[in-house]
Amino acid sequence: MRQIKIISLLVRNYDEAIQFYTEKLGFKVIEDAAFGDRRWVTLSLPGDLCSLALESAKSSEDLAIVSKQAGSFPLLALDTADCSGDYKALTARGLKFHGKPETGPWGTGVLFEDLYGNKIFLSQEA
Repeated sequence: MRQIKIISLLVRNYDEAIQFYTEKLGFKVIEDAAFGDRRWVTLSLPGDLCSLALESAKSSEDLAIVSKQAGSFPLLALDTADCSGDYKALTARGLKFHGKPETGPWGTGVLFEDLYGNKIFLSQEA
């Protein structure tokens, strides 16, 4: 094994999730194709080898966890070269943050939420 290739993300609606991740966070649509009665949708940050596969939550079990797919922990951590600058830009785009960027021996980071409430950590290494 060499790397993580795809991470599945349960969503309520493909199009609203695509819009959030592309317009708010800068992801690009890699694939969006019919796949039986579903769609195969993958998104990635420019230059990243790992993709998010959007999966439509249909069952009551899947719908119940759309907003808490990693429980109380961040679902994803996104690397940045400018945490404070991205914090300001994402705040202007209406993202919900859990405080302001904090600096520690590991670097600078801040927690925010996606459109469903999943936690994402924005991280700038020291």
